[in-house]
Amino acid sequence: MTPPDPAPSGVPTGPPDGPPSGSPDSRPAEAPGGPPSGVSDGTPPGAGRPARADARRNREKLLAAARAAFAAADDTVALEAIAREAGVGIGTLYRHFPTREALVEAVYGAELDDVTTSAPALLAELPPEAALRAWMDRYAVFVATKRGMIDTLRAGWASGTMATPTTRERVVGAIATILAEGARTGTLRADVDAEDITTMLLGVFLSTTAGNTPEQTGRLLDLVVDALRPFAGPEDQQRPAADRPPRD
Repeated sequence: MTPPDPAPSGVPTGPPDGPPSGSPDSRPAEAPGGPPSGVSDGTPPGAGRPARADARRNREKLLAAARAAFAAADDTVALEAIAREAGVGIGTLYRHFPTREALVEAVYGAELDDVTTSAPALLAELPPEAALRAWMDRYAVFVATKRGMIDTLRAGWASGTMATPTTRERVVGAIATILAEGARTGTLRADVDAEDITTMLLGVFLSTTAGNTPEQTGRLLDLVVDALRPFAGPEDQQRPAADRPPRD
């Protein structure tokens, strides 16, 4: 029997960047922090590691499903329900987020980034007072999502397993950005501290945690924005509130 022709010089005879097929090391490595023993991620045997783009998409779907679930939660959210809503197996969830704490920390970080970095984008599209009102709606979603994770967050922060975020400072900074633009254009008062606005908003959200409708929360936020509009003229600053003319 004639032996096969040797491969041309420089052409590899085995799989690229890996050991020959069938060797003990040719199996796909298990991702760190994979699912608990016996938990399947729904991937057929032999299918190998998913493509990097697929892994990113799965992570994004899990985060989106978790954010929605925590925002609407009245009780503990089951991780299986999050995986099901994301359209992936529970093993895929565990591969990306080995513990509930890891998932909660990722969701909280993504929410905080979104709400605190949205101010410039809103100002690019809307007048300052409208941008502030739209930002308050986004902040309300952040607070609702945090409420659904609060027990896990508190435990993680207390134990040190989760880094303590600079939430208050970043929220105050976002509000200050909008207030500064409003003061520059004359559409928002220049004598207001962003820290005070943050406290007012937290008061609104704490007072509407149960038994209140989104419509009432919206009306309360409208009142906060109305309080931040400048008066009709400088002389009105010295007049009693009851005698001031209506704001535009």
